[in-house]
Amino acid sequence: MSLEKYIDHTNLKPTATQADITKLCKEAIEHGFYAVCVNGCHIPLATEVLKGSQIKTAAVIGFPLGAMSTKAKVFEAMDCIKNGADEIDMVINIGWLKLKEVDAVRDEIGAIKQAIGNNILKVIIETCYLTNEEKKLACTLAVDAKADFVKTSTGFGTGGATLDDVALMKSVVGNKLKIKASGGIKTKKEALQYIELGVSRIGTSSGPALIEQ
Repeated sequence: MSLEKYIDHTNLKPTATQADITKLCKEAIEHGFYAVCVNGCHIPLATEVLKGSQIKTAAVIGFPLGAMSTKAKVFEAMDCIKNGADEIDMVINIGWLKLKEVDAVRDEIGAIKQAIGNNILKVIIETCYLTNEEKKLACTLAVDAKADFVKTSTGFGTGGATLDDVALMKSVVGNKLKIKASGGIKTKKEALQYIELGVSRIGTSSGPALIEQ
């Protein structure tokens, strides 16, 4: 695939306006990106602007902290799908993971996946807060819960994607899940390095600049 087909063109800023989201979607159409990724309140607008295109809409839920109740996350995911989202990017409960509450983490991912059915579920593990063993555990739980992707970062933590983290994630999920690298990817060279490691999506707010390099 050409590079643009790996890109989830992203605007998750709390200050994003309707004009910003419209611009994001029009850029995605212009460049032929795979998807746009936005907060749930913007899904109806994004769906409307993208109507007639092949570009998917992804909504983040439990974002960016992952610390709300499972019931709230499930409702949020279902609401986003009802409003036109094709994909859901969820944040795990990081505190549960650190306590090794493995059943709670696995069950939450599974409940969201069950709620959205055949729609794609990406599980954000927020690598910047985790040890290598915790990263491996998070990936294993995402596999067990039958998610579709593991994703490195929200972009709102203390760090974003790294090549080392992606290699570690790949060593756990193999071909069972796909990987999305997100957070801090600003250059074409970086994007291609991630793809060479086996990443299937790149989450970035710099899509047009990255393609034009």
